[in-house]
Amino acid sequence: MIIGILLATGVAMYVWTETIMKHGAEPKADGTNEYAIILGAKVREEGIPSLALQYRIVAAEEYLLKYPHVKVILSGGQGDDEPVSEADMMYTYLLEAGIEKERLIREDASTSTYENLLFSKRLLPQNTSKVTIISSDFHLARAQFIAQYLNLDVDVVEAKTPRVVERKLRNRERFALMKAVIVGR
Repeated sequence: MIIGILLATGVAMYVWTETIMKHGAEPKADGTNEYAIILGAKVREEGIPSLALQYRIVAAEEYLLKYPHVKVILSGGQGDDEPVSEADMMYTYLLEAGIEKERLIREDASTSTYENLLFSKRLLPQNTSKVTIISSDFHLARAQFIAQYLNLDVDVVEAKTPRVVERKLRNRERFALMKAVIVGR
């Protein structure tokens, strides 16, 4: 009986989080917002971005080339095992891709999605509450939930998740999403 209840609860939580994650890719950004925030991800010890970060940077590059008026906050600190901050990694890549440095704003102190958005919000011009979030497809629902908690009105740019790490990242995100719903961030 208890095992059945636990199993049913687990299945329900799996379906619930999967449904929420699928809806995280809406509303799609259309260049309306003047500012975007790229949420950081791991920089590997070799000084190269993780696959998740690579995909986010490429999605951001495409978006920024399409909408040349958009400025972007590159959000992500430096972990103990990272040779540079996630923000610096994104900055270097986007500069090399031809994005003007005047459009790139570094936020290199954050260590979590909540801090990414909180610290990035502080870098926005006063009274700016509409922003575009650029992150992995599985991550957007939680990012939107946290943004709403921080009184940000967002649309999103979806970076696909690399297939090789998709299962691991999506399963980790399920727990993070449940935590965000319970504690608000």
